[in-house]
Amino acid sequence: MAFTKTTIIEKIAGKNNYTPSQAKDIIETMLEIIKETLTAGEDIMISGFGKFQVNEKSPRKGRNPATGKDMMLGKRRVVTFKCAGRLRDEINGQKD
Repeated sequence: MAFTKTTIIEKIAGKNNYTPSQAKDIIETMLEIIKETLTAGEDIMISGFGKFQVNEKSPRKGRNPATGKDMMLGKRRVVTFKCAGRLRDEINGQKD
């Protein structure tokens, strides 16, 4: 089961005595800031969590899976995420 934005809003509201509306505004604002920053090509590092990074992909040869025809895929930007060491350790049960 996926952890959804609605679930996050409910957890924030419950843990911090916010109304669901306030929690939703907080999450929406945070996500909008993240989107704007990544769209501008800047990286985002959240201490203890990880780093979102925008990478450039060069044009490359590809294949249309429906027709099998070769085609060129254009240059594009992708977002990658690298987990912070502290979070990785927690996930693997290696808390300090």
